[in-house]
Amino acid sequence: MLVTGGAGFIGSNFVRYALRAHPDWRVTTLDKLTYAGRRENLHDVMDDPRHRFVHGDVADPAVAAPLARNSNIVVHFAAETHVDRSILSAGEFITTDVFGTFVLLEAARESPALRRFVQISTDEVYGSVPEGSSRETDELKPRNPYSASKAGADRLAYSYWATYDVPVIITRASNNYGPYQFPEKVIPLFVTNAIDDIQVPLYGDGLNERDWLHVEDHCRAVDLLIEAADNGEVYNVGGGNHVRNVDLTQRILHLAGKPDSLIRHVADRPGHDRRYSVDTTKLRTLGWAPQMAFDSGLAATVDWYRQNEWWWRPIKDADPAFRAYYDTQYGRTRS
Repeated sequence: MLVTGGAGFIGSNFVRYALRAHPDWRVTTLDKLTYAGRRENLHDVMDDPRHRFVHGDVADPAVAAPLARNSNIVVHFAAETHVDRSILSAGEFITTDVFGTFVLLEAARESPALRRFVQISTDEVYGSVPEGSSRETDELKPRNPYSASKAGADRLAYSYWATYDVPVIITRASNNYGPYQFPEKVIPLFVTNAIDDIQVPLYGDGLNERDWLHVEDHCRAVDLLIEAADNGEVYNVGGGNHVRNVDLTQRILHLAGKPDSLIRHVADRPGHDRRYSVDTTKLRTLGWAPQMAFDSGLAATVDWYRQNEWWWRPIKDADPAFRAYYDTQYGRTRS
């Protein structure tokens, strides 16, 4: 198995899950180790004899193509993922998310051993969903460079199944949360700010709504689909936990034992989708259902960041690039 982006948040959780759930699997992680891809995310499996780490760019055919050609399964997580960063600089998203996917697919069509190519997409390709839930056959309406790059990769992967019979399946998951998530994303950012009594920057009126999925439930879904999915099909993966951002913020502060006065409303970001929601009936018919209740999952996540300051403090306290990004994004220097 090749796992691209395996040193990122969801990828590293999946690598760990795969090694734990399948003692007979051998897993190769390919990761460029950009700011959000970190060796520390795989610290507990780096010495596992069934795991190999390769430092390289998914958009580099010399590195990525041989790995894909020699794998039975490719799970393609590698992507630039943060909407805010895509608004500031879209080019890297197109290169990694679209061209990187093209590199892998070109190698996959040449592979005699490949039996499954899992393209990890996102529910954000549907755009804002005012009511109801998006089904896999709904129109794609991405509204920011990140979701547009993922929609491009999503449809490119589908085209390689339709045109070249590459055994592609596509997953579109809702917002993931859990351990090892880079602290630019809302949950780890707010948790770690709260731990340090720093104000949490809440966009706009805070009424934007997301469906939260624990990363372990996402890993279980991908694992099931590797064996049970039909090639060429798309599967939504959602936790069914619809929470407004302001309510999420208050829950985090409560779990951290901090007051609501830490909330600081900041100017809304451009093109901020109001609501996401996916219909997961198709996946559930295969026997999957989320196992992590949101209240307990969020509490466990807050506790993980509280207990693992070794992991996030070097980013937030000592990385000048993170500090510069934070100050640019939220309008003033942290206090």
